[in-house]
Amino acid sequence: MPANRRILTWFEGEWHEGNVPIMGSADHGTWLGTLVFDGARWFDGVTPDLDRHCARMNNSAAALGLNPPMSTEDIVALAEDGCAQFDGETALYIRPMAWSTQGGPGVVDPDPESTRFALAIEEIAMPSEDRTATLTTTSFVRPTLASATVNAKAACLYPNNQRMLKEAQAKGFSNVIACDQLGNVAETATSNIWMVKDGVYFTPIPNGCFLNGITRQRVLKLLRDNGEKAFETVLTLDDFRAADEIFMTGNLSKVQAAVKFEDRELEQGPKTRLARKMYFDWAYA
Repeated sequence: MPANRRILTWFEGEWHEGNVPIMGSADHGTWLGTLVFDGARWFDGVTPDLDRHCARMNNSAAALGLNPPMSTEDIVALAEDGCAQFDGETALYIRPMAWSTQGGPGVVDPDPESTRFALAIEEIAMPSEDRTATLTTTSFVRPTLASATVNAKAACLYPNNQRMLKEAQAKGFSNVIACDQLGNVAETATSNIWMVKDGVYFTPIPNGCFLNGITRQRVLKLLRDNGEKAFETVLTLDDFRAADEIFMTGNLSKVQAAVKFEDRELEQGPKTRLARKMYFDWAYA
């Protein structure tokens, strides 16, 4: 990300310019990892599914034992106010966050009454259609709800994704296809994943080990509403090895094609382009 990008942060009741400090050295969330967040986008005057992203941040806070800090409606209004303070040209990443500052009776558990909130909005360009990914496999897997807070968009989950990415980069790839603990495909290290075979869309069925992404849900609905065959099902790595097209959905890039999986080259095919077009047509409508 550009070092000189503009960042606007709402904290303690007012807007601040820049990457301002918001956590103390002894804050519970600093050393015990209770921070939750969500990410939405502003581009070309639209904020697709902003309300759903803000609502999910509150749901994530509750899942980690925090008190949701503001109503969804208030977070949406705050985000809209912040976006209006930018130049109206550069795309923005909207990130509401919550964390605990104090521990509960067991020290490691958070005190829900100590929940703090911040909203960061930063300039991050929308990747072009030509920005694609190359995928490999990974030795790491997605955790289950019994072993991690996979029912929340929690910062403490991301070190597992980070080591997946480091493994991919060491092999010359940009991302991975990660599996669940049964060996079925779950997602990439950064987004939900899709494949196309014989003109039909497939994506892993949510099984509790990865977030059922908001952009994923939106794309699935758009495909079905427009008469495309799109299925949630159990998928294996071999299914993806035999796929005609592979693409990813997520908030940062929305719809991004993969042009290589392991040693197999892929095209950014017509079904991937169609999914992307449907999404942006809906966003601009």
